[in-house]
Amino acid sequence: MSDSPAASSSSTPTSTALSGIAHGVFTICPTPFTDSLQVDVDSIATLVEFQIAAGVTGLAILGFLGEAHKLSNAERTLVITAFIKQVGRRVPVWVGVRAHGIAGTVEQARHAEALGAAAVFAAPLDGASDAVLFDFYRELAASVAIPVVIHDFPDSFGTEIKAEVVARLGREGGVHMIKLEEPPVTPKISRILDLAEGSMKVFGGLGGVYFLEELQRGAVGTMTGFAFPEILVAIYERYAAGDLAAAAAIFDHYCPLIRYEFQPKIGLALRKHTYQRRGAIRSTAIRAPGAAIDGRTARELEGVVARVGLSISAGAPLSIRKA
Repeated sequence: MSDSPAASSSSTPTSTALSGIAHGVFTICPTPFTDSLQVDVDSIATLVEFQIAAGVTGLAILGFLGEAHKLSNAERTLVITAFIKQVGRRVPVWVGVRAHGIAGTVEQARHAEALGAAAVFAAPLDGASDAVLFDFYRELAASVAIPVVIHDFPDSFGTEIKAEVVARLGREGGVHMIKLEEPPVTPKISRILDLAEGSMKVFGGLGGVYFLEELQRGAVGTMTGFAFPEILVAIYERYAAGDLAAAAAIFDHYCPLIRYEFQPKIGLALRKHTYQRRGAIRSTAIRAPGAAIDGRTARELEGVVARVGLSISAGAPLSIRKA
C-alpha cells in the first residue's frame, strides 16, 4: 500500500458544512424495508424526521444495523441518497464503508462523499497486521476530503485495532475519530487519548451500555442504534452541561431497557420492532440472514419499556425521568 490514492478535491455543500460536527449522539439507523423486502424510501423519510425530532446530533447509516452487507450497489446509492435528501443538511449523515481491500473501500467512500456524506466510518481489513491497518486507514483518509472514522468492533469484524495504532493514526495518519466497541471499552479509551496527544476523538457504541462511563473517560459522544435516542440525548446533554448526577440518574434508570435491547443476534429485530411501534418505520422486515423475534419476545420487550415508564405507542409523548 505504498501508493496512496490522490486526495479528493470535491466536497459537497453538505460535507463542507457538517463534517466538523463530531460530538453528541449519532444514531446508527436501520435500513427500512417493505414487507416484500424492498428498500422503503418512505420509511427512510419518517425515520429521519423521528431522529431529528429526538434531538440527535447526526445520523449514521449503512452499518451492521443498516444491513449494509445485504444491499446491492444500486440499493446502497438509493439508501444514501434518500437519507441525505430527507435530512436536507439539518444534521450530518455519516456512511459506513467496508470492503476486502483498499480499492473497494476507497470506491465506497468516494461514492458516499459525492452523494453528500459528511463522513465515513470504515471497518478494518480482515485479519490485517498493525502496519497494514495503519496504511489502510491513512490511504483511505487521503482519498477523500471528508473525515474518516475508524470502526473498531473486533467481535464482528474479527480484527483488533490496537490503541497504539489508533493513536498513531491520529498523530500521523490524518484519521481523527474512532467508534470504539472493543470491551473493556473504558481502559482502551484512556489508552488512546493518552497516546494520541489530542489528535483523536472517541465515540462509544455497544448499544449505549457503557455510555456514562465512556463519557467519563473522555468520549465525545456515542454512535449506536438504541431505539429511544431521546434518552441518550438527555444523558449527553446533562453530562456536557456538567451535571454528572443528573446524567447518571437518567442512565441508571433506563439501563434495563438499554441492556435488553442490545442483545446479540436479535438486537436489530428488537429495534425495528420498537421503531415500527413508535411510528418511525412501517415494517419490521429484516433480510436474511437475520433473526426475527417471536410474539413472546416482543411482549417481553414492551414489558421492559413499560417498566422504565415509557410508552412504545406511536405518537405517545416521551417524558424522560430525571432521577
